[in-house]
Amino acid sequence: MQYLRTPDACFEGLNGYSFEPHYISVDDFEGGELRMHYLDEGSQDGEVILMLHGEPSWSYLYRNMIKPLTDKGYRVIAPDLIGFGRSDKPTERGDYTYQRHLDWVRNILTQLSLSHVTLVCQDWGGLLGLRLVAEHPELFARVLAANTMLPTGDHAPGDAFMKWRTFSQAVPEFPVAGIIKGATVTELTEQVIDGYNAPYPSEEYKAGVRQFPLLVPISTDDPQTDANRQAWQVLQKFEKPFITAFSDSDPVTVGGDGIMQKLIPGTKGQSHTTITQGGHFLQEDQPKQLAKVLLQFINDNPISTH
Repeated sequence: MQYLRTPDACFEGLNGYSFEPHYISVDDFEGGELRMHYLDEGSQDGEVILMLHGEPSWSYLYRNMIKPLTDKGYRVIAPDLIGFGRSDKPTERGDYTYQRHLDWVRNILTQLSLSHVTLVCQDWGGLLGLRLVAEHPELFARVLAANTMLPTGDHAPGDAFMKWRTFSQAVPEFPVAGIIKGATVTELTEQVIDGYNAPYPSEEYKAGVRQFPLLVPISTDDPQTDANRQAWQVLQKFEKPFITAFSDSDPVTVGGDGIMQKLIPGTKGQSHTTITQGGHFLQEDQPKQLAKVLLQFINDNPISTH
């Protein structure tokens, strides 16, 4: 598999992102390997919080949430999906599939021998993370879902998503930071914009971010429809603590929290919240508030009682 690796120099001096990089090797399914980056902050003995990003962000999205969590003794792991951030970037769009992304992220769980995991998932972090919860429920202790979904293609995705999907394929130059900027309610500084653009020195590096919108199941003939339906069968029996923390200004995932609260037993009795003044990328708009909700959720649901 042909891939590009963003030069380390692109990540030097990024605003608020001075974390040490860590890497694992994952199968490229063509006889070779790819390098996958992840952050690993806090006490190695602390409970694990796994934070999964989506499209077209990377672990930089979680930079302002990490310290409030590690200060409380937690171990925070935040991978960059293949094609994103500091992870390797296959150059052919056909190299990216939903199943491959699942298998790549699964390596974080298996190679790091993670258990009793609290999952934080947003956007594609949920399409991947919720599938992994369904496939490995024994590894997860809790789930916080924020502005995400697990679509099967049985229901229309809505106008906001379809407009985004069309835009993502038609725009001549894929504006990674511009997309983040357009889906937040706070004004992003030039330093932050530079941070989101850092992994992509040229369009050649953007095959993954360009392909991702096409991998969301929007019809029942999608190759992942049956697997996502099966995942929902498991999630509808998932009784471990599950909380939703959607924002008040995201037209793409609006209403998804209600569906989860209706279908997933673990949501019962939890202090679900709506994060105010938050766009689709609520980790950027309201990182401290989301971290506070997460910490309270963990405190309210100690592992020893489940």
